[in-house]
Amino acid sequence: MEFLKFEKVKDGKYLKNYELTYRNKAGREKKYEIVSRRELAGIEDVGGKPSGVSIVATHEDKMLLLHEFRMGINRMVYNLCAGMLEPDESLEACIARELYEETGLKLRKINKILPPSFAAVAISDTTTYIAFVEAEGNLEDHTSENEQIEARFYSREEIRQLLETESFSSRAQMAAYFFSLGLKG
Repeated sequence: MEFLKFEKVKDGKYLKNYELTYRNKAGREKKYEIVSRRELAGIEDVGGKPSGVSIVATHEDKMLLLHEFRMGINRMVYNLCAGMLEPDESLEACIARELYEETGLKLRKINKILPPSFAAVAISDTTTYIAFVEAEGNLEDHTSENEQIEARFYSREEIRQLLETESFSSRAQMAAYFFSLGLKG
């Protein structure tokens, strides 16, 4: 694949739309659309900077899952606590802030932070860290009026049951599956 052209086609409040033009392996031009959470100066910026974190939180051998309404799919889905890095915010501060904002919980310990990974490779350059943490405190609703989030800790057996019947984001589904098998981060 040979990159030919990069153009911003829409500038939304949270997402920027870009059109990329390539020459495919057959020698024909192909246009491809992507979205980014960041302003991209050119093709060299695509996938260049992590934008947020997904948090796999546990407490007393239970895993935190959010049951939340997501407008992009117009339904409730099980998801991980997650959020965007603020300008000049450390990753550790972002984890603590997002955990508190979405659940009321406090960060007790960070066990592992994986390097950034792509969140939706078919349509976006968005990369996020995945953090495995221990949380403490009481669940409280600190969400904005634009969020519908029900946070709860689940046992391995409860998660096994949810995995058979409920809708998940892909990262939450994978984390929940491995947690249900006894693995922890």
